[in-house]
Amino acid sequence: MSQFLTLHRFFAAVITVYGVLACDSLVAAEGQSDGTNKRPNVIVILTDDQGWGDLSLNGNSNLSTPNIDSLARDGASFDRFYVCPVCSPTRAEFLTGRYHPRSNVYSTSAGGERMDLDEMTIAQTFKAAGYATAAFGKWHNGMQFPYHPNARGFDEFYGFCSGHWGNYFDPMLEHNNQIVTGEGFCIDDFTNHAMEFVEENKNTPFFVYLPYNTPHSPMQVPERFWEKFKNNDLKMHNREPKKENLPHVRAALAMCENIDWNVGRLLKKLDDLKITDNTIVIYFCDNGPNGTRWNGGMKGRKGSTDEGGVRSPMLVRWPGKIKGGRVVNQLGAAIDLLPTLADLVDIQVASKKTLDGISLGPALLTGKNSAPKRPIISQWKGKTSVRTNRFRLDNNGKLFDMRADPGQYKDVTKTFPEDSARLKRILARQQASLPADYGKDDRPFVIGHTDAELTQIPARDGVAHGSIKRSNRYPNCSYFTNWTSVEDSITWEVEVGATSNYAVEVYYTCPKADVGSTFELSFNETRLIAQVVSPHDPAVEGAEHDRVKRAESYVKDFKPMTLGVVRLEKGKGTLTLKATKIPGSQVMDFRLLMLKRVD
Repeated sequence: MSQFLTLHRFFAAVITVYGVLACDSLVAAEGQSDGTNKRPNVIVILTDDQGWGDLSLNGNSNLSTPNIDSLARDGASFDRFYVCPVCSPTRAEFLTGRYHPRSNVYSTSAGGERMDLDEMTIAQTFKAAGYATAAFGKWHNGMQFPYHPNARGFDEFYGFCSGHWGNYFDPMLEHNNQIVTGEGFCIDDFTNHAMEFVEENKNTPFFVYLPYNTPHSPMQVPERFWEKFKNNDLKMHNREPKKENLPHVRAALAMCENIDWNVGRLLKKLDDLKITDNTIVIYFCDNGPNGTRWNGGMKGRKGSTDEGGVRSPMLVRWPGKIKGGRVVNQLGAAIDLLPTLADLVDIQVASKKTLDGISLGPALLTGKNSAPKRPIISQWKGKTSVRTNRFRLDNNGKLFDMRADPGQYKDVTKTFPEDSARLKRILARQQASLPADYGKDDRPFVIGHTDAELTQIPARDGVAHGSIKRSNRYPNCSYFTNWTSVEDSITWEVEVGATSNYAVEVYYTCPKADVGSTFELSFNETRLIAQVVSPHDPAVEGAEHDRVKRAESYVKDFKPMTLGVVRLEKGKGTLTLKATKIPGSQVMDFRLLMLKRVD
């Protein structure tokens, strides 16, 4: 075979040199080898809680991000680009090209982060056009099929589906819905997998989504990056410096420099594979910074609909197509990325729904802002804001002239009453266009979807009854503990997608003194009885890697215990985990159910 390929390439080269017409198959083969006769590749890097000000590109001398900065030097940067105040809404808007309430994303956990199933994602658009698609990192838009990334257009997924994770070193992760153990620091690990995927698909067009989960807390970072910052005197501070938690700021900056190092590794991989010129690389953040630190003097941080809570860097590199150093002054937003990328690579958007986003392709390619001016709406948990090229109408109805007053210090409603009234009308129309039942969620968690052999049912999505408590008030990476009574239970509202036999495992911990409890898993009329027979009592993990005391739950090394096989009938109902006998002081600490269809 290798001899045949060598001769094939030799004759193709001879034909090219002498100007003889090559057959289509030869041309296609040669185009595949150097990447020139295929659609451009796309890599989208999204960071978590980073904020506009956490780049040296934007004037922050507290850190150095040369690799990320190079994307602007060699490509384009947006002067004003907007995302949502928190994580899952921004991801939904990027994935769908539509404002997140339209897809019924209303929370960051317990199912409220899921996009409705009639929404088509950017991955489905690229997959339909023949792209190999992959996501590596934090998904945060649903765990169970059909909300899982493998069900939303991604051929390959490695990472976690939760909103945040409890440990960044060798953590429990998943690979295409299978539980696995990560290798090393998670950002390094996600980048390694992305580079492997890029290399495997260098001869076919690929779409890679790389949603890093830092600098979101817990504040963990390898020692080599922490060493630079742990005792560093910071030169630049927030507009309210007394609110800064300096250890937290230092940790965030160290995490940002780790991100930059990984971006550099990824860019070098493109160079090594000689596909840099045919690869579009995009870099942005999901919301404002997760702490009070320098952010260009803007008002607000993560969770706020003010400028500092929703402004993000947006860097786009496409050598030979986008002029280096170009600054785009047109307003952009996460909702624009789907139509923009589809436009740049000349493919059809899969969604039949009306997009809120527009293509920014012409502005990127020509530098001219040819698109009509339009407002950008920011909204979350009842807070709203409207941004135009000149003004921002804030959540309290105050109007700010962002050209003259980018820090939002002076309300100019009385000076510009007509503009204030116009933006209020825009906001009212936007709110009126949203689903009437937005935030009212009766979507069950699905077990046994026809496209999934495995179903994860985590503590995050459960409801505790009786004395059972969460390990932390933030559900995302929590577990249930204090299970001490036969009156206690954990429930999930679920829908079984297919009648089948299901092998069931529970991820648990239990000290030796408490082994022996019996419990049942029930769904409608079906019961599966099991017993805790083996001790597994690891220490709580996470604190040893934290650079700053965390607010979220610590974690444990939960292990699977086989319960047996149960037959579940298709339909809706309540899945219940309940003890029947407790000989010791507790049943177990519970993290996750895993159900495998075995028919």
